[in-house]
Amino acid sequence: MRKNRRLASPSTHVEAPAGVLMIACGALAREILDITKQLPTGAVELTCLPAIWHNHPEKIVPGLKRKIDAAKKTGRNIVVIYGDCGTGGAIDAYLESESIPRVPGPHCYEMFLGKSDFDAEMEAELGTFFLTDYMVRHFERLVMKGMGLRQHPQLRDMYFGNYKRVLYIAQTEDPALLAKARAAAAMLALDFDYRFAGYGAFTDFISTASQTANAVNS
Repeated sequence: MRKNRRLASPSTHVEAPAGVLMIACGALAREILDITKQLPTGAVELTCLPAIWHNHPEKIVPGLKRKIDAAKKTGRNIVVIYGDCGTGGAIDAYLESESIPRVPGPHCYEMFLGKSDFDAEMEAELGTFFLTDYMVRHFERLVMKGMGLRQHPQLRDMYFGNYKRVLYIAQTEDPALLAKARAAAAMLALDFDYRFAGYGAFTDFISTASQTANAVNS
């Protein structure tokens, strides 16, 4: 006669995933991935919204909400790596309502360079157009074509008539990117300056967020 076997009851306790989910602007993906390579495996998961949404800031908060709503169902620890990005404070208002932290700073130029150095650069020349590694790589698409300058060169004075210089805030010491940044300044008929900043505030923010998440889940 066959004995009945008691089946183990499934556990109702679900462990929260380890690590932290970072929701970021796609323009920062390369830099964030470089930083997270130095962290323990699984400490951070990155998901991005399209970088082109800088041209459509009304899409950013709804996009963040979709990703955050999905992540909350899994019990993930969430942080956001975005500036204000033209949303007029809407990102911060939404994140505060959800008690979700964001990397400090109004935009990536200050985040990379640091507030005091950024303020000093603005004090030195208010009419500054900033470039990062991402913007240098995609200058043709974002500026020359995206702003219509390739097709309508006369728009240069409308967009850049009040600018005096291009300041390239570099994340990497790459001679090819430096040459492209100089060429970009020449295309805009602006003076050129260069500052190597590395990853600025992002390194400490990502490392701290990862450590906090691991402490909570340990």
